[in-house]
This record gives sequence, C-alpha cells and structure tokens, in this order.
Amino acid sequence: MKFTAGNCYGIIGANGAGKSTFLKMLSGELESTKGQISLGTGERLSVLKQNHSEYNEFTVLNTVLMGHSDLWRVMHEKDAIYAKEDFSDADGVRAAELEGHFADMDGWNAESNAASLLSGLGIKEELHDKLVEELTGQQKVKVLLAQALFGKPENLLLDEPTNDLDLETVNWLENYLANFPNTVLVVSHDRYFLDSICTQIVDIDFGKVQLFSGNYSFWYESSQLALAQLQNHNKKAEERKKELLEFIQRFSANASKSKQTTSRKKMIEKLNIEDIKPSTRKYPAIIFTPEREPGNQILDVTNLSKSDGEKMLFSNLNFSIQKDDKIIFLSRDTRAMTQLFKVLKGHEKPDGGSFIWGQTILKAYLPLEYDELFQENISLMDWLSQFSDDTTEVYLRGFLGKMLFSGDEVYKKANVLSGGEKVRCMIARMMTRNANVMLLDTPTNHLDLESIQAFNNTLTKFKGNVLMSSHDQEFIRTTCNRIIEMGPNGMIDKLMNYDDYISDEKLKEQRNALYE
Repeated sequence: MKFTAGNCYGIIGANGAGKSTFLKMLSGELESTKGQISLGTGERLSVLKQNHSEYNEFTVLNTVLMGHSDLWRVMHEKDAIYAKEDFSDADGVRAAELEGHFADMDGWNAESNAASLLSGLGIKEELHDKLVEELTGQQKVKVLLAQALFGKPENLLLDEPTNDLDLETVNWLENYLANFPNTVLVVSHDRYFLDSICTQIVDIDFGKVQLFSGNYSFWYESSQLALAQLQNHNKKAEERKKELLEFIQRFSANASKSKQTTSRKKMIEKLNIEDIKPSTRKYPAIIFTPEREPGNQILDVTNLSKSDGEKMLFSNLNFSIQKDDKIIFLSRDTRAMTQLFKVLKGHEKPDGGSFIWGQTILKAYLPLEYDELFQENISLMDWLSQFSDDTTEVYLRGFLGKMLFSGDEVYKKANVLSGGEKVRCMIARMMTRNANVMLLDTPTNHLDLESIQAFNNTLTKFKGNVLMSSHDQEFIRTTCNRIIEMGPNGMIDKLMNYDDYISDEKLKEQRNALYE
C-alpha cells in the first residue's frame, strides 16, 4: 500500500480493530511483525502527540518549534557555538554549515510561522512565551496540534485530532488540511471532518486493510447501496451497474462544491464502479419508540441560571420547547450544557429561575459521565434489569442484541466493559424507556463510527424532541433544527441551519457578547 502526496487518508474501523496500532507502526512507535515501512528520501514524518503533559517544562512557542526536530537541533547547536568564549576556526566552519541548513529549512521564518499556527488555533500571542504547564487541557491539545503541523511535513499522522477542540478550531483545521499539499493520515470519529478533508478511506477490519477512493460518506453510502443490491437477487446486473453509476455521478457533483483544492476534487471525480463493495460491518439497531406523542406543553424554562460556585456558566435562560424541536445547546464552556441537563433532569438545583415539564413527557437521559453505574460485578442482563419493568430474559436479550451483545456476551460483567460498550448499554437502557424526549450530553463519546451512524440515523427520524450537546458536526447538522447558545451574559435562540449560524457575521458579535 502506497500513500501519496496531495491525498488525505481517513483510517476507519470498529473500536479495537487496530487503527491506532496501525498509526503507531507507521510512526515507528511500534515494530511491525511482518513487512516494512519506508519514507521517501529526505521526507519528514510528523505525529500528533497524545501525552498532553510531555512538554510542560517548555514554552509554548518552543514546543511548536520542536515539532521540526532537525530544525530544533540545528538551532540549538548553532546557538551553543555562538555562545562559546573560545570561538575557534573549526567552530566558524561548523557555524557556517549550520547557517546553511538553517536557511534551507526556512529557519529565519520559523518563529513567525509557529506563532501564526498558534494564533490560527486560538492560542493568543500573550500565551506564546508561557510554559505549557500553565495552559488549560484544551490549550495544550491545540499546542500539540500546532507542533504536528509546523514546517509542513511531507507526511502527517493525526490520531483523533478534533478531540477536545471547540467547533471553531475544528473548522480552522478542516480548512488547513483540505488544502494541505502533502500526505495526511488521520483517525477520527468525526464524519463531517473526514468528509471535509479525505480523498481516500483506509478500512481496517480486524487484520484486513483495504483502500477505497472517496471520503467517508462515499464509503458508507456506496457500501450500503452495494449491500442492498447483493441482498436483492431480482435486480439484473445492468440495472445494478446503472444504479451505482448514477450514485457516483451524484456524489462527484457534490464533491465539486467542496472546500478542497482543485486537484483533490479531480481525484474524487475519478471514482469508479470498481471501488464500490458491499459492507461487512455490523451496525447496532438503535430504535427509540415513544410510548405516546408529546402534548402541547413540553418544557418551559424561566430565568434559569447556574454557576460552578465561582464562575457563572449560564444566566437568564428563557425558552419553551415546541413539538418537533430538536435543539443543539452550545457554549464555549462545555460544563454549561452538562449542568443544564443535570438541572433539567433534577440531579442539580439551579442558582435561580425555574422550569416545568409537561404532564405527557417521558424523558430518556444520556449523561456525560456514567461510570458509577458500572461498578458492580454483575452481568449485562442483571445490569439492564435494574432499569426495566420487564425483566424476562427474552425482553432484555432483545435490547442487548440490538446493541450487538449476542449469545454469551450478555453475561459479560458490567465492571469490565470498555468505554464504547458502556455507551451501548446506556443506549439499550434508553430504548427501554419508550421516551418522547431525549436529553443527550455529548452522545457520540466513545462510540465507533458504526454506532455513531446508527445513532444519528435514528435521531433524524425520531418522533419526539431532542435536547443535546455535541462536538460531532454531522450529528448536529442532520439532527437539529434549533440552536440555543448560552453563556454567562445570557443566550441566543435561533430556528436556523447550523452552518448559517456559525458563519453569520452579525451573530458572531452577539455570540462574543455572551462571554465578555
């Protein structure tokens, strides 16, 4: 398999399939047991570091400069020579050599280029000379991302680069990578991000690695189409071919409108029918069936406020929920959404204001943190039975089976589950509720792409109300029809498209005012 310049490769696969292991082998962090990995002559490989505390003792600017290890080494050796008191002729010759290397690596512009990357990622200039340990967790992530991007390496490996980033920074990164001239390999669970930047998909399915042209949506939609065709034995070969060709034409037309460079658009337009293969992936069957329709009164919120004791998270929230509202709640401080959902669920008291739920409302809640529910050494059957009126094996197996726990897996112990397995159990719990209102606090956390896609698909068709926070842009775009952004100084409430909301210049001023 060869990765070439000008392409961005999205690496996908179920949780545990080996995506991060694959990247670690490419970076040299892990040795492969078979085969070899090679770079082009003189090419540089840059990797997004995962240890957020690794550079705590260095300044922010120097941490970014260290991303280009050769340049950093030359800078230090050069400075050490010039600092000598007994500067010799040999030192002068060596210094001249280093100055040549320094110029070849664009060393004279290194600090300004590093500062520009930091500013683009939202790290203000007054922080550039501070130690990394003085930054917040989110700021550290941005510094490490700037480090990986610094110097435009020929090969760039990014493992979950959008984790812990605010949506504005994710948009900046999309624009940067969509026009990046070199080779990018990225692991991400953010489908919109993958669609925005990828020209190829690397599918890892437990030991088997396959390369497909196109972005994630092309891989998903075309593989589902091919699977449906495989299951429909009545269609003639010519009809199947025509259907696939029409799909490619539609997809290519949409690709031509993307933010990617012309060369990448042309690559996507060259998609062909041989690239389309049926999917072998298993998707959970997430089905929410409301017991009854919501009545006319769903939720009324009046002057609601909440702080963390010192800092105001949100104040003077006033809104009413109407039928068919599916709301995304936004804030620059993600604790605001978590506290709001806890207040609305009755787990926390507000600092001020009130709210009232309608008589017909039945809620299902997916909190941000739920580890305390998985402490006991009990089977998944016993775990789910705690939350269900019907505790028969057939009934419980039905919900666990929908979430891909089949056979003896239902006897797996709750206290040994992975993050993704816990979320699937929480979703099974939600399905037993037959609720007509969903409260979802960052619902895609720990889920693989298959589960995210299934969750997304069911929420778009859900015949009730959704109140959620999320950093998954595709989830927001396809599910929500209303936006409420809240901050210490009030709120903005808009019935509008998410893309229009974040790009509206007048609204940007109003949004900034929420936090000033």
